[in-house]
Formats: sequence, C-alpha cells, structure tokens
Amino acid sequence: MDFFQRQTIFFVLVLAVIALILVFVFKDNRGTSYAEAETIGGDVATFEELSDRFANLSKEKGALYAFEVLRRAKLPPQTDLHLLAHVVGDELYKEKGVAGIIHCTQEFRNACSHSLVIGTLNDFGEGGLDDIREACKQAPGGGGAYTMCYHGLGHGVFSHFSFHFPETVDFCKKTGTEAYFDREYIECVGGAVMELMGGGGHDPYNWRIAREQYLSSDNPLDLCLGDEIPEKAKEICLIYLTPEIWNAVGIELGSPDPQKFSDAFSLCDAVPATKQHLRDACFGGFGKEFIPLVAARDIRGVDALSDAEYKTAASWCMEARAQDGRRACITEAVASLFWGGENDPEASFRFCNLVDPELTEACFSRLASDIDSFVREDERKRELCNRIPDSFSSQCSNTAL
Repeated sequence: MDFFQRQTIFFVLVLAVIALILVFVFKDNRGTSYAEAETIGGDVATFEELSDRFANLSKEKGALYAFEVLRRAKLPPQTDLHLLAHVVGDELYKEKGVAGIIHCTQEFRNACSHSLVIGTLNDFGEGGLDDIREACKQAPGGGGAYTMCYHGLGHGVFSHFSFHFPETVDFCKKTGTEAYFDREYIECVGGAVMELMGGGGHDPYNWRIAREQYLSSDNPLDLCLGDEIPEKAKEICLIYLTPEIWNAVGIELGSPDPQKFSDAFSLCDAVPATKQHLRDACFGGFGKEFIPLVAARDIRGVDALSDAEYKTAASWCMEARAQDGRRACITEAVASLFWGGENDPEASFRFCNLVDPELTEACFSRLASDIDSFVREDERKRELCNRIPDSFSSQCSNTAL
C-alpha cells in the first residue's frame, strides 16, 4: 500500500468519526431525536385528544421519553401544559412509583411531582403520608420544591374525597409541620382550590357537582371568605380563585378581553382594607395568571418572552383602579415569573425594569424577598441580591454583604 492510499484511508476514517460526532451533537444526549415533537400536536381537535396522544406515547416509549417530547413539542396556542404534564406524570407513577420523583424537574410548574404524590395518595390514602413526605423532600429544585409538592397533593386530596372541602381540609392539616410553619397544609388547600377552578379530569361528574355547590357567579369570593376555607388558608384560596372571578364578569379564559379586567379587579374591592393580606391575595391572583396568559399558556418559555410581552402583562395590572390592587398584581406577576428561582432570573429583572415607575419599588422588593427565600447557594444569592437597586434591597441585604 503506497503513501497516497494510506493517506486516503486515513482521511476517510477521520470523516467517518466526524460524521458520528455530528450525529450525537444534533441529537439529544441520549442519542434520541424525539421526532414526535414535530407531529404530536398537529391536527388535534381537543385537549382530551392531545392528552390521549401523550398518554399513549408514555406507554409506548416511557414517561421520561414523553416528557422530553413535551419539552420540545409544537402545540396549539392556549394549551394547558401543566395539565398535559400531569398526564405524563401519571404514567411515570405507574412505571416507577413515588420514587420516580427524583426525575421530576420544576418544568411545567411542578406537574410531574404533583402526579406522583397524587398517585401515592390514591393507592395508599392516609397511610401513604410518610412516603409522600419523604418523596417531597427529594423533589428536585430550589427552596420551594418541597412545599409546592404539597400543592400537587392538594389536587389529589380534593379528588380523593369526591371534591368535598371539609374532608380535604382535615386531611391537609395533617401534612403541616412546625419546621415549615404549616406551609405544607396551606399549599395543600391551595391545590384543592386550584383543582376546583380547572381540574376534574379524573372524576368530571362529581367535579361539576362541587362547582355548583361551592361557587357562585354572583358572589365568586364567597368560597374563600366563607366558612368552607379556614382562616389560615383564605389567602392562598384567593390567589387561586382568579379564573372564577374572571368568569363572573364574562371573561373567556382562552381568549380574555383585557377591557374587562377592570370589572374583574373591582370584585376584589369587596375585600375590606382591614384585611389587607386578603385584598392583596385577591388582586395578586391576577398577576399570577397574566404571565402565562401573555405567553398563550405556554409556560415552557415565560422567562424568554419579549419586552413587549412583559409590558403587556404589566399594563393589564394597571387596569386595577385601586393602587394597592395594582401593586399586588405586579408583585405576584414577578413571583410567577421568578417561580421560586426555577426560571431564568434575568427575566424577572427585565420585568421589574419595564413596569410603571410607581410600581418599580414593589416589583423589586418582592423579587428581593423571593431571592432571599428560594435561592439556596450563598454565592448565587449574593450575586442576585447585589443586582437589586439599593433602595429596594432590604429583603435580601443580609445576604448581599
């Protein structure tokens, strides 16, 4: 073999190696391309049909594979990705049980961990509480992952007890601990309220009966301000009540008319100023909804929205006539955007710099507080706290020294 032939063989081998490298580079690190992401949301008529497609994909190729597809999938606008991720999470529980929570990221607003603790509850009832607590401690994510795990449990508790609040509240109380100031209990009740707002997938008949029993279009705040919800959980109830407040003034959740937001905000004025924390919760729930809404419900990329989209969400908060209402709306909007530190914090800083100047302080103060509460790594916390303007940084100044 002459020199030229040896050189030719050498270059052919080099090209082959390069080709193999490119194959892996342009695929997932598992060597998988997730081709279904391009087609699974195509020509879908209903959310139920889309759910069935993801359930079938989970059964055929595994729930973890289906989650990867969901991260990439082209889906119709206004698709509720949180509920869709619950469908995949249900299949993950069937595969791995509650131990599968180690695979649950905070994407899709904790839907994965929610499904696993709900599955444990349905299989073991109160006897599964210890397993649920240990699983929630293993939930991946920042400082809020553990307590948000109990929010997911609340969805399941409400369904487990056929959508009756007395039994649900009694059960949720058993989850609270002194170490977390009963936050597990509060989040559990919040999850139950959210289930009443837009759940019912596992038992639509009894869910509809519960909505007729507990909700009044004439007085939508009655659920949270009445006797069904204990004082300790009234605040979180109001935060999750927003869809029902919107329904009361004729706002369509899929395509809301911003001109009606003012009418909806006015219903929160029924909460007296003597109960400021409850007023803030009622108004704040709007901000929590505005961030996903401006993203057409695609919660996968709320931290990558444009400045124009953030300005739109902030402008909707300005539809509140009451100054404290505008403030509460903005603070919950930035909290929804920051999401316990799980989203890119750059988005939250960008948002606060775009809000109306009269609300800049409120926005940065809430962001500072959430950084202090949820970011665990000292160096990262100092870095973020040092970016808060000095005049607004008191909530996290102790970590910025």
